Amino acid sequence: MNSRRSFVAAAAAACVAPAVFAADEWAPTRPVRIIVPIVGSTNDVLARLVAPKLQEALGQPVVVENKPGAGGNIGADFVAKAAPDGHTLLVGYNGPLAINVSLFEKMPYDPVKDLAPITLAVKSPQYLVVNPAAGVSSVAELVAKAKAQPSKFSYASVAMGSASHLTMEMFKSAAGVQLTHVPYKGAGPAVTDLLAGNVHAAFMVPGNVQQFVKEGKLKLLATTGEKRFGDTPEIPTLIELGYKEMEATGWVGFLAAAATPRLVIERYHREIVKILKTREMSDKLRAMQFDVIASTPEQFGAWIRSETAQWGKVVKATGAKVE
Repeated sequence: MNSRRSFVAAAAAACVAPAVFAADEWAPTRPVRIIVPIVGSTNDVLARLVAPKLQEALGQPVVVENKPGAGGNIGADFVAKAAPDGHTLLVGYNGPLAINVSLFEKMPYDPVKDLAPITLAVKSPQYLVVNPAAGVSSVAELVAKAKAQPSKFSYASVAMGSASHLTMEMFKSAAGVQLTHVPYKGAGPAVTDLLAGNVHAAFMVPGNVQQFVKEGKLKLLATTGEKRFGDTPEIPTLIELGYKEMEATGWVGFLAAAATPRLVIERYHREIVKILKTREMSDKLRAMQFDVIASTPEQFGAWIRSETAQWGKVVKATGAKVE
């Protein structure tokens, strides 16, 4: 983390050579801030991969800032209330953009009305992982043990209202089991406690845990996609195991404040999509099991609305709430 902070500080202080733009093309006039509403997650990794490339394209420093808390609401609200001048962006995910409106009694912002989509960057199914000390090697064993000892097992989530939270609530409801929810402020502390055995299980996007699975420090039981991952063809999907509704996707996209001029949104869309589609970036993201989407602003807006409806049904069906 210190090295990342040093990099950001160096980037902000760097003297960036001015880029040459078309007369009708918008460009920032001071440093750009990319707000990540969570700590130590794939959202953070994506932001820090894109930032230096975006800095090169825009001719201004691009600095990544973490503003976690309230299930991502603090960082998202910060961007929603920022000046709509293109100098503050959000790297948003399921929680603050599509889930929290159903999960929280009061929201400080409206994800649809107060934020302007730029692009849905990446999507990924999730891994269901357990600490080996939990003594389970399959989903069936996890369900059987959780039913036999309903007060014993717990699960971590990267934040209240995140996909990792609601996906486990979906699974609990489908399997008829009880696991105690332990929310964290980011994937980093959640995975740390999972590795230490302080919690037993979690749904995580692969990029947060796949290295620990390879090292044998976590046990991968199943995935939430329609089909098996190419890198782990031996691991079944939950759909295959009989949980027909258990398709749950983690996703990350870029947004700005709602009143940001269309010219600004178009410039960011063009540059970020170009970055995402480079071979270097695509390879890095696919290594994390992310599918590069690079949607239009309109497609991302439609995606947020559809996800809001879907996760709203999950919240209602499972009775999930903010503890």
